[in-house]
Amino acid sequence: MCTMNEAPEIRFRRTTALTPEQFISGLTDFGPGRSKLFANSADQSLKVHHLGQTQADVTEGSKGIWERLYYDWTNPNHVVLTTVDSNVWGGMSGHTYTFARLPDGATNIDVAVVREGKNFRGRVLAFVLRTIGKRVVEKSFDKSLKAMEARIAAGSLMQRQIELLAVSNAERCS
Repeated sequence: MCTMNEAPEIRFRRTTALTPEQFISGLTDFGPGRSKLFANSADQSLKVHHLGQTQADVTEGSKGIWERLYYDWTNPNHVVLTTVDSNVWGGMSGHTYTFARLPDGATNIDVAVVREGKNFRGRVLAFVLRTIGKRVVEKSFDKSLKAMEARIAAGSLMQRQIELLAVSNAERCS
Protein backbone atom coordinates (compact mmCIF):
# COMPACT_ATOMS: atom_id res chain seq x y z
CA MET A 1 0.00 0.00 0.00
CA CYS A 2 1.29 3.45 -0.94
CA THR A 3 1.62 6.04 1.75
CA MET A 4 2.27 9.76 1.46
CA ASN A 5 5.67 9.40 3.15
CA GLU A 6 7.26 6.82 0.83
CA ALA A 7 10.02 8.16 -1.43
CA PRO A 8 9.18 7.09 -4.97
CA GLU A 9 11.88 5.61 -7.11
CA ILE A 10 11.01 5.44 -10.77
CA ARG A 11 13.20 3.14 -12.88
CA PHE A 12 13.21 2.49 -16.60
CA ARG A 13 15.58 1.80 -19.51
CA ARG A 14 15.90 3.40 -22.90
CA THR A 15 18.08 2.59 -25.91
CA THR A 16 19.48 5.46 -27.96
CA ALA A 17 21.82 6.02 -30.89
CA LEU A 18 23.67 8.55 -28.70
CA THR A 19 26.97 7.64 -27.13
CA PRO A 20 27.26 8.18 -23.36
CA GLU A 21 29.50 11.17 -24.13
CA GLN A 22 26.84 12.73 -26.37
CA PHE A 23 24.14 12.19 -23.75
CA ILE A 24 26.33 13.70 -21.03
CA SER A 25 27.12 16.64 -23.32
CA GLY A 26 23.39 17.35 -23.70
CA LEU A 27 22.66 16.76 -20.04
CA THR A 28 25.39 19.18 -18.96
CA ASP A 29 24.73 21.89 -21.56
CA PHE A 30 23.59 24.70 -19.28
CA GLY A 31 23.55 27.36 -21.99
CA PRO A 32 20.61 29.22 -23.53
CA GLY A 33 18.02 26.91 -25.04
CA ARG A 34 18.32 24.27 -22.32
CA SER A 35 14.53 24.22 -22.12
CA LYS A 36 14.46 22.81 -25.67
CA LEU A 37 16.18 19.70 -24.30
CA PHE A 38 14.59 19.65 -20.85
CA ALA A 39 11.08 21.06 -20.52
CA ASN A 40 11.38 21.24 -16.72
CA SER A 41 14.41 23.52 -16.95
CA ALA A 42 13.14 26.94 -18.00
CA ASP A 43 15.92 29.20 -19.24
CA GLN A 44 14.82 32.07 -16.99
CA SER A 45 15.07 29.82 -13.90
CA LEU A 46 18.52 28.46 -14.73
CA LYS A 47 21.43 29.51 -12.54
CA VAL A 48 24.87 27.88 -12.77
CA HIS A 49 26.65 28.25 -9.43
CA HIS A 50 29.71 26.23 -10.46
CA LEU A 51 30.71 24.38 -13.62
CA GLY A 52 33.80 22.19 -13.69
CA GLN A 53 35.14 19.54 -16.06
CA THR A 54 33.08 16.72 -14.50
CA GLN A 55 30.87 18.41 -11.90
CA ALA A 56 28.34 21.22 -11.73
CA ASP A 57 26.13 22.96 -9.19
CA VAL A 58 23.00 24.26 -10.90
CA THR A 59 19.58 25.58 -9.89
CA GLU A 60 16.85 24.88 -12.42
CA GLY A 61 13.12 24.40 -12.61
CA SER A 62 9.83 25.51 -14.13
CA LYS A 63 6.16 26.02 -13.28
CA GLY A 64 6.89 27.02 -9.70
CA ILE A 65 9.07 24.01 -8.88
CA TRP A 66 12.83 24.45 -8.59
CA GLU A 67 15.74 22.44 -7.32
CA ARG A 68 19.44 22.94 -6.89
CA LEU A 69 21.26 19.91 -8.28
CA TYR A 70 24.81 18.72 -7.89
CA TYR A 71 25.82 17.01 -11.16
CA ASP A 72 28.65 14.46 -11.05
CA TRP A 73 29.85 12.81 -14.25
CA THR A 74 33.35 11.81 -13.12
CA ASN A 75 32.47 8.23 -14.12
CA PRO A 76 31.73 8.34 -17.88
CA ASN A 77 29.31 5.41 -17.53
CA HIS A 78 27.37 6.68 -14.52
CA VAL A 79 26.00 10.20 -13.94
CA VAL A 80 24.44 11.23 -10.63
CA LEU A 81 22.34 14.34 -10.01
CA THR A 82 21.77 14.92 -6.29
CA THR A 83 19.16 17.38 -5.05
CA VAL A 84 20.92 19.84 -2.75
CA ASP A 85 17.96 22.16 -2.17
CA SER A 86 14.45 22.58 -3.53
CA ASN A 87 11.13 24.15 -2.75
CA VAL A 88 9.46 20.68 -2.86
CA TRP A 89 12.10 17.90 -3.05
CA GLY A 90 14.39 16.74 -0.27
CA GLY A 91 15.88 13.65 1.31
CA MET A 92 17.27 11.24 -1.26
CA SER A 93 15.85 13.05 -4.31
CA GLY A 94 17.82 13.05 -7.52
CA HIS A 95 18.50 11.30 -10.82
CA THR A 96 20.94 8.57 -11.82
CA TYR A 97 21.87 7.60 -15.37
CA THR A 98 23.89 4.43 -16.01
CA PHE A 99 25.16 3.70 -19.52
CA ALA A 100 25.92 0.41 -21.29
CA ARG A 101 27.43 0.54 -24.77
CA LEU A 102 25.96 -2.00 -27.18
CA PRO A 103 27.90 -3.81 -29.95
CA ASP A 104 25.90 -2.01 -32.66
CA GLY A 105 26.98 1.42 -31.37
CA ALA A 106 23.75 2.17 -29.53
CA THR A 107 23.62 2.85 -25.79
CA ASN A 108 21.30 1.54 -23.09
CA ILE A 109 20.51 4.15 -20.45
CA ASP A 110 19.18 2.92 -17.12
CA VAL A 111 17.34 5.78 -15.45
CA ALA A 112 16.49 6.05 -11.76
CA VAL A 113 14.58 9.06 -10.45
CA VAL A 114 13.90 9.50 -6.74
CA ARG A 115 11.39 12.08 -5.57
CA GLU A 116 11.05 12.56 -1.82
CA GLY A 117 8.76 15.41 -0.81
CA LYS A 118 10.12 17.74 1.84
CA ASN A 119 6.82 19.52 2.57
CA PHE A 120 3.11 18.93 2.00
CA ARG A 121 3.23 19.99 -1.66
CA GLY A 122 6.27 17.80 -2.29
CA ARG A 123 4.72 14.80 -0.57
CA VAL A 124 1.57 15.15 -2.68
CA LEU A 125 3.62 15.44 -5.89
CA ALA A 126 5.73 12.42 -4.86
CA PHE A 127 2.56 10.42 -4.16
CA VAL A 128 1.17 11.31 -7.60
CA LEU A 129 4.47 10.32 -9.25
CA ARG A 130 4.53 7.03 -7.38
CA THR A 131 0.95 6.12 -8.26
CA ILE A 132 0.29 7.47 -11.76
CA GLY A 133 3.25 9.60 -12.72
CA LYS A 134 5.83 7.08 -13.94
CA ARG A 135 4.57 7.43 -17.51
CA VAL A 136 4.86 11.24 -17.23
CA VAL A 137 8.50 10.94 -16.15
CA GLU A 138 9.23 8.46 -18.94
CA LYS A 139 7.51 10.63 -21.56
CA SER A 140 9.50 13.68 -20.44
CA PHE A 141 12.75 11.70 -20.65
CA ASP A 142 11.80 10.38 -24.11
CA LYS A 143 11.22 13.96 -25.35
CA SER A 144 14.61 15.03 -23.98
CA LEU A 145 16.30 12.04 -25.60
CA LYS A 146 14.67 12.78 -28.98
CA ALA A 147 15.71 16.44 -28.74
CA MET A 148 19.32 15.45 -27.99
CA GLU A 149 19.33 12.94 -30.85
CA ALA A 150 17.94 15.58 -33.23
CA ARG A 151 20.53 18.12 -32.10
CA ILE A 152 23.36 15.63 -32.62
CA ALA A 153 21.94 14.62 -36.03
CA ALA A 154 21.64 18.29 -37.07
CA GLY A 155 25.21 18.91 -35.93
CA SER A 156 26.41 15.86 -37.87
CA LEU A 157 24.53 17.05 -40.95
CA MET A 158 26.00 20.53 -40.59
CA GLN A 159 29.51 19.08 -40.14
CA ARG A 160 29.02 16.92 -43.26
CA GLN A 161 27.83 19.96 -45.24
CA ILE A 162 30.90 21.91 -44.12
CA GLU A 163 33.16 19.02 -45.19
CA LEU A 164 31.45 18.80 -48.61
CA LEU A 165 31.71 22.55 -49.09
CA ALA A 166 35.42 22.43 -48.24
CA VAL A 167 35.99 19.61 -50.76
CA SER A 168 34.01 21.50 -53.40
CA ASN A 169 36.00 24.69 -52.80
CA ALA A 170 39.29 22.76 -52.90
CA GLU A 171 38.32 21.22 -56.26
CA ARG A 172 37.46 24.66 -57.71
CA CYS A 173 40.78 26.08 -56.56
CA SER A 174 42.88 23.31 -58.16
